[in-house]
Amino acid sequence: MDALLIEIGTEELPPRSLRALAQAFGEHLRRGLADAGLTEADAPLAVFASPRRLAAQVANVRPQAADRPAERRGPALKAAYDADGQPTRALLGFAQSCGVDVSALETLETNKGAWLVYRHTQAGERLTDALPRLFDAAVKALPIERRMRWGDGEHGEFVRPVHWLLALHGADVVDFTRFGLSSGRATRGHRFHHPQPLDITDAARYAEQLMGAHVVADFAARRQRVADCVREAAAALGGQAVLESALLDEVTALVEWPVAVSGGFDADFLAVPAPVLIAAMGAHQKYFHVVDDEPRLLAHFITVANIDSPEPQRVRAGNERVLRARLADARYFWDTDRQRPLIERSAALDGVVYEQRLGTLADKTLRVERLAGLLAGELGADAAHTVRAARLAKADLLTHMVGEFPELQGVMGAYYAQHDGEPAAVCAAIREHYLPRHAGDALPPSAEGQALALADRLDTLAGIIGVSGTPGGDRDPFGLRRAALAVARLLIEAELPLDLPALLDAAAEPFDAPALATQVFDFVLDRLPAYYDGQGFKADEIDAVLSLKPGRLLELDRRLRAVAGFRTLAAADSLVAANKRIANILAKAGETAAEAAIDPALFDDAAETDLAAALATAEQRCAPLREAGDYAGVCRELATLREPVDAFFEAVMVMADDDAVRRNRLALLTRLHRLFLGVADLSRLQA
Repeated sequence: MDALLIEIGTEELPPRSLRALAQAFGEHLRRGLADAGLTEADAPLAVFASPRRLAAQVANVRPQAADRPAERRGPALKAAYDADGQPTRALLGFAQSCGVDVSALETLETNKGAWLVYRHTQAGERLTDALPRLFDAAVKALPIERRMRWGDGEHGEFVRPVHWLLALHGADVVDFTRFGLSSGRATRGHRFHHPQPLDITDAARYAEQLMGAHVVADFAARRQRVADCVREAAAALGGQAVLESALLDEVTALVEWPVAVSGGFDADFLAVPAPVLIAAMGAHQKYFHVVDDEPRLLAHFITVANIDSPEPQRVRAGNERVLRARLADARYFWDTDRQRPLIERSAALDGVVYEQRLGTLADKTLRVERLAGLLAGELGADAAHTVRAARLAKADLLTHMVGEFPELQGVMGAYYAQHDGEPAAVCAAIREHYLPRHAGDALPPSAEGQALALADRLDTLAGIIGVSGTPGGDRDPFGLRRAALAVARLLIEAELPLDLPALLDAAAEPFDAPALATQVFDFVLDRLPAYYDGQGFKADEIDAVLSLKPGRLLELDRRLRAVAGFRTLAAADSLVAANKRIANILAKAGETAAEAAIDPALFDDAAETDLAAALATAEQRCAPLREAGDYAGVCRELATLREPVDAFFEAVMVMADDDAVRRNRLALLTRLHRLFLGVADLSRLQA
């Protein structure tokens, strides 16, 4: 069986979504082919993405799907014939629609009655017939926020205007028309090195032939080529290139034939803080910066051209000229901003609206100051430094530098605070309070930074949810999901033993909304299933702990890890089954006697006495372990209850006829259940 190759040739595609678009196109195309019986669900898939093309190559595609039996159900047997045994109009119409005589129909017996059916062999769909439909479905499923129309608008929609369409099954063209274009075998090589059309002779030779036309079509291979040539250029300068992953991906998406070109800038610019120079080079110009072994920033950069120029010195000079202007602006901002202390800028925040119903940034600053002061006491941070950092934290938003480089907010605040003579702890807290900025980012290392980071997020969550509710769908303009996850990560990964509901009560206090703290708490907990799923925990383990809604997320984390460890114990399955049984019994009983004290005098079986004794011992041993946060140790103690619990259920009928005995046994099970709930609701675990 041959490979199927589909290529969509376009104008320059958005670089940040290029790889995701190609992967989605390839996966949807393969899934459609598999559903149609034209390939297997795990058929080898190769996707290709460059600035001017998306392509997918699916191996082992059949020219036609295999024939398969088909069954079409008609009228019920009792409605198929009249009183004289003659076919009814319903039966005749069904037979006619199937193109057969009534005698060709068969009877299907079911538990709901008998039906007439037409059984036949359905010819497998041909690739040439299926591909237009599968192509449309794959294009429709692409993660595109806004699609473009071009020309007269009659040729459909896509990410960018489409200029050619290639479709090959092996060496044969699969003919169909989309975007006002007929498919063929012609693609395009590099815009400058190979501008003429290029005929692909076979789907399997696509990447090879494009390489000869100065296009590295495979994204991963091109990414590696970019990294290698940039490292080589940096080594020639006596330094090391810093290859930040997101920038490397973006540069890879901007070029088809990467060629590294090194350049330099005036060493006097190194007096400007390094993060500013790096932002100017990376975020604005897509250059890689170079450091020495310290690592200190060097006055060099590496750009990646999309052309192997015969005059690289002219490419270098043009890039140096552009960067020089950028850095001159940055130096002006640096010099100008330092002429006014941050504390003066902080006072001007009352002119910046944060959210219409929540007031200005000055109002938010006052709220964060209060929360930060409370948190400082909880975390052992210096309260005066924490509150001072809170006062100054948002002031850099009014600087020229952050206006030009918004990604440097917090970072520049720390530099300006240091210039103003603020204590080191204040400067560090200002820098750290935006951490973590994204999933996987570092956490604030200092206690002052942690207190301020938490205070800022808690105020944002309480304020915005209080006036707008929780975000729905994909829209989250205030980054509430990111803020909630940051709160969770700070409490868990920084091992902060704080009571989140109490913190949220304090954060919600200025907004006079009684249910707000609970609403925000639930919103934070809703972020945890995905957080823990990414760490390999099972859904039922997460549910078993989250269902109890522990207020201290550090404790929640320890409970979850203990439950995961508990499942590996020999006693786990038996105790999980027992917990399910106990939960069901107590739910059905619904008796207030379950809250009563246990009376040993009412025990009439040794199994009751043994379980009560084992339970008392386990409670005594678990208490100090739970106090110390050793939930794994608690689970090991709970495992010792397996035998007395099993023996109890084998020998004892809980719902005894005697009212006092029944209530006493329910009280025993209630106490046992509560001991297990001190870790998790094990009844939610699946066998």
